[in-house]
Amino acid sequence: MRSWYGRGRSLQAAVTACCLVAFVLFGYDQGVFSGIVWNEDWRKQFNYPGDSEEGIIVSCYNLGCLLGCLINFCIGEIFGRQNTIWLAMGVVIVGAVLQTTAFTVPHLIVGRLVTGAGTGLKTSTVPMYQAEMCEGKTRGRLISSEVLFTAVGIVVAYWFDFGMSFVGGPIAWRLPIAMQIVFAVFVIVLVFGLPESPRWLMNHGQEEEAMQVMCAVYDKEPDDEYIINERTAILSAIELESTANKQSFWKIFQNDEVKTGQRVLLAWGIQLMNQVGGINLVVYFVPTVLKQNVGLSSQLSQILGGCIQIMFMLGSLLPAFMLDRMGRRKTMMIGSLGLGICMMMAAALLSQAKHPNGQSYASASVAFFFLYMLIHGMSINSVPWVYVPEILPLEARTKGTAIGVSSNWLWNFTVVMITPVIINRIQWKAYLIFMVTNFLFIPTVYFFYPETSNLRLEDIDLIFSRGGNPVVQARKMAAEIKAYGYIQSEQQGDEKEASSVGVERV
Repeated sequence: MRSWYGRGRSLQAAVTACCLVAFVLFGYDQGVFSGIVWNEDWRKQFNYPGDSEEGIIVSCYNLGCLLGCLINFCIGEIFGRQNTIWLAMGVVIVGAVLQTTAFTVPHLIVGRLVTGAGTGLKTSTVPMYQAEMCEGKTRGRLISSEVLFTAVGIVVAYWFDFGMSFVGGPIAWRLPIAMQIVFAVFVIVLVFGLPESPRWLMNHGQEEEAMQVMCAVYDKEPDDEYIINERTAILSAIELESTANKQSFWKIFQNDEVKTGQRVLLAWGIQLMNQVGGINLVVYFVPTVLKQNVGLSSQLSQILGGCIQIMFMLGSLLPAFMLDRMGRRKTMMIGSLGLGICMMMAAALLSQAKHPNGQSYASASVAFFFLYMLIHGMSINSVPWVYVPEILPLEARTKGTAIGVSSNWLWNFTVVMITPVIINRIQWKAYLIFMVTNFLFIPTVYFFYPETSNLRLEDIDLIFSRGGNPVVQARKMAAEIKAYGYIQSEQQGDEKEASSVGVERV
């Protein structure tokens, strides 16, 4: 086992730091082009692209991310978590070099596709690695912290773009793109000294090294009760899941004893919710929205756009500290309600823009973009990244996470592709589309998504293997934990005996 960072808290901090920097890069990648597409030198270099061509240039990055998820689906379980992160950073560096040196649209598109492929590999691996290297009672907070640092990356990109806009010339947009390389190199250095995930090691027959990693991460001895319980839980999950052969492509879509197919669908669906609620209308194109729909000047639009992204970061602070107490379901439903109301109010106010005092109505809509980003950071931006790796069984976690995160990038691509067109052509009516999608998420989460907060990854199998409605089973398990401190065994009714895959007291 390789570790440069000691044992216990120092090693856990190193794992978290690596994952956080990777997600700063993720956020930076997403935000960097929002300020560049209005740069005069960039527009001149690429022959003043229209709204459709601009949508293709910006959204092809997301298509590359989808490709990266598909690559991870094929090779991720073979490579392991650590090697996949290395590969992802190398691909990001190649793509950043291609973008920085681009002089034609095809050259730029290839660069964005390559960078996107690296991001797809990264985003379908890093949350899974973090989830497998921490306790159930801190998993939500730690992965939500990654999402918080995505917001940090977006804010850094926005304001860096804005500062460089005063420089002029090609360096004003080439340097912000090249900065991706700095973050990627930093991740490579950090991950080199980290151990492989113990769950991946155990799933591949390397139990001795897996035990060494667990002992190092939790700073305990092999005969410690906690380590013994963790080992037993992982082996029990592997045994339960191995009753169905998941090596072929189609097996992970079938509803076996642990309902793998249903869980992959839940992962795919929750990442869809992360995108089709309208977030990328604000992240990528808020300066365009403020200029074209609200009627503000270019410079004021950029300044307000940067301030709106800060609200995204501030909102992400709440789940970073409280998500394990807030719960996944409640956070998603309340967040969807708030986002739907924000989109409804933005549409209503912008619809009056051409009436008497229309500018006042349009200006008032800016407040709901601020509120939208605050609520999104507090809720829907965080939960999907936590939920995807934890809802999936160990045997299907790599491929299932790749499929779940591919939904993020597929719908990210779709929304970013159509957004320049719809905000230019149907204007305020575009926000009604996102109002409807947000309101639809509320009953979807209520009826189909079980609560997973504070459960160990292996315990989530029981939600589905017990039979019946998973939402109801999750409620029963939560009640058992509250009453007894563990999940009652299905095989014995004796309350004194904990399940062989019990949970820590929470």
